[in-house]
Amino acid sequence: MPRVIVAILLSTILAVGISLPAFSLAPIERQSDQTALFREILDRLATRHYRGQEINDDLSKRYLSTYIEMLDPLKSYFLQSDIDEFNQWQTQLDDLARRGDVEPGFVMFNRLRDRLIGQLQANIDLLESDYQFDYSVDESIVLDGEERQWMQTTQQQRDYWRKRIKDSMIRLLLNDKEPAKARELLLKRFKNQITQMEQRDSQDVFQLYANALASLYDPHTAYFSPRTTENFQINMSLSLEGIGAELRTEDEYTKVARVIPGGPADMQGILKAEDKIIAVGQGDDELVDVIGWRIDDVVQLIRGPKDSTVRLEVLDGGSDSSDSSKIIAIVRDKVKLEEKSAHSKIIEIDQDGKQLKLGVIDIPAFYMDFEAYRKRDPEYKSTTRDVYKLLMELREEQVDGIVLDLRNNGGGSLHEATMLTDLFIDTGPVVQIRNAYQQVSRDQRATMRAAYSGPLVVIINRLSASASEIFAGALQDYGRALIVGSQSFGKGTVQDVTGLSSGQLKLTVSKFYRVSGDSTQHRGVMPDIAFPSLYDIEEVGESHQENALPWDNIHSVPYRQQTGLKQYLPLLVEQHNKRVARDPDFIHLIDELALSESWDADKSISLNLEKRKARNSEWDNQQFLLENKRRKLKGLELYADVAAWKSANKSSDEDQVADADVDTNNEAGQEHSGKPQDHKQPQEHKQKEAAKNKDKDKDKEDKNIAESDPMLQEAGYILADQIRLLDGGQSDRLLANNKNAEQ
Repeated sequence: MPRVIVAILLSTILAVGISLPAFSLAPIERQSDQTALFREILDRLATRHYRGQEINDDLSKRYLSTYIEMLDPLKSYFLQSDIDEFNQWQTQLDDLARRGDVEPGFVMFNRLRDRLIGQLQANIDLLESDYQFDYSVDESIVLDGEERQWMQTTQQQRDYWRKRIKDSMIRLLLNDKEPAKARELLLKRFKNQITQMEQRDSQDVFQLYANALASLYDPHTAYFSPRTTENFQINMSLSLEGIGAELRTEDEYTKVARVIPGGPADMQGILKAEDKIIAVGQGDDELVDVIGWRIDDVVQLIRGPKDSTVRLEVLDGGSDSSDSSKIIAIVRDKVKLEEKSAHSKIIEIDQDGKQLKLGVIDIPAFYMDFEAYRKRDPEYKSTTRDVYKLLMELREEQVDGIVLDLRNNGGGSLHEATMLTDLFIDTGPVVQIRNAYQQVSRDQRATMRAAYSGPLVVIINRLSASASEIFAGALQDYGRALIVGSQSFGKGTVQDVTGLSSGQLKLTVSKFYRVSGDSTQHRGVMPDIAFPSLYDIEEVGESHQENALPWDNIHSVPYRQQTGLKQYLPLLVEQHNKRVARDPDFIHLIDELALSESWDADKSISLNLEKRKARNSEWDNQQFLLENKRRKLKGLELYADVAAWKSANKSSDEDQVADADVDTNNEAGQEHSGKPQDHKQPQEHKQKEAAKNKDKDKDKEDKNIAESDPMLQEAGYILADQIRLLDGGQSDRLLANNKNAEQ
């Protein structure tokens, strides 16, 4: 058919809403053994999960809603008529589940598959025609499914997809992609998504339907099919080999759940939690678009032999609309225990004209080499052993106090959390654990005299989780240390993996409680002195997860305050507030976070190319003004204009890329909608590279080690205030006592 006729037909379809021919495959059928398996899963959830809940009509309604959201989270494929039809099961799924009847799950999935393939084929037809997008029209689109209703008609759906394709084109054009190349990339993406959907089978559908039920209990409970179990080598999490990251699926994206401390991605320093992987390439090969792919297929692309290179195109995790991308090259390796070991450094703080020497111990994880321990290797690695050695080294350096840095520490061994607490408190309970039968265990205890009893600050952030929260919570309850930073993750539950007749079930069986009786679940640890969060509290953390177990408390256990530190807290907070109100780097950090938050508040995206370009320019201008504000406060020479600022940043970025071995040739085309690359990253990798990003003249010459990290700098000042308040030289006496203390 001539292209002009195709274009006319498509224009007519878009205008009047004529339905396209259905692209229907043979329906995916349930397997006979899935009835018994589903009943087995339901029984385990009902009898072993920490959260008991009735299998009733209310659960049925939530089950249906959750499954539909899993199938079509952006409200892109189903119509309101589909949802009305599915509502026949609103109060029936509970009864069907008891019988092991999973038929509704297959009916809804097959409908999604037909809708999706039909729509993607329509997208392909549009892009292969001579249809030209008008970028001068003043129209907009809302991509977030939570901000939209189900579409009523095919016409609405076609118009939505026309806008969505136009938005994708604009993103690529803004990143200097040629129009023809942009269309080619989108065509490849849609064709790949059709191929991926055509490969789905009964096992995939069953796993999705079972997980919709499991997720109603809590976000850490999940069913893994035999294929998923094998691919991910389940052990309380989905452990991704090759780069050291845990992945999950969200909407159409493969998302980074956690970067494993000490792994290749962590050592490379740019990939971070919540980033979305949109393309994967092997070495210098062309990037393969993976939006809409099965997560296990994405994993297969990322996996590879040690010392080989994988290239990832990722979107900043703060965006729901694919608004920026960057290329990250990571050399595959295994997580090496020694690379994620605790390590220390010394910083100097000027306190009222007196130079204080402070030790900083960075603890990236709570690790223990259990195999070496079982073999009775006297040199086995563990967090506690490593930190003890560092304490002894810092004692020899005669430091005045110590900062323990638990930022981004996602947890690990409960045993190590207990043993590490034992280094800093005298004897007493560390944590309480309550199981599904409401039985409380208090066996985790500190049993020895503290190895270090001097001035102490613990710094946490939103990614400090699990064992980190147990440790920080214990030191806070005992009054042993000031906790500074931002609210922690709130992961206060214990999971167990149990085998099934087919696959495995990971379910929550216990809950952690502090010695005060407060749970760490959901709420996490609240700092004594709060810093601005580098992560959106509403987007990252346990409280953001659907059906997360709530915060609660139980009876406290007998314990005693081991210092009088808390009496000084109001004065310490007052000093902190005065200091950060005039600290240029801290002010700059807060300003950047506020700018990112305000920038993301607009849910509607313009589809006018000139307006998008103007939005780009406005973002650059806002960043330029913030940087000059910082430089003025520091007494540094101001940038003359945006071009001078961008030129300086470009030089710094090139240094970063060279150090990280990042390939800057984005063959798939970088996308953004008016926000430059890394618009929400005044965060982790920016802080790691801040010494390169900031001034290279006298600012660099005068820089001490803490100034590359404003939050660590401020934690040091808080510790210095604490030392000063410890009553005329008491800190010196404490340090002297520590020199005579034995483990």
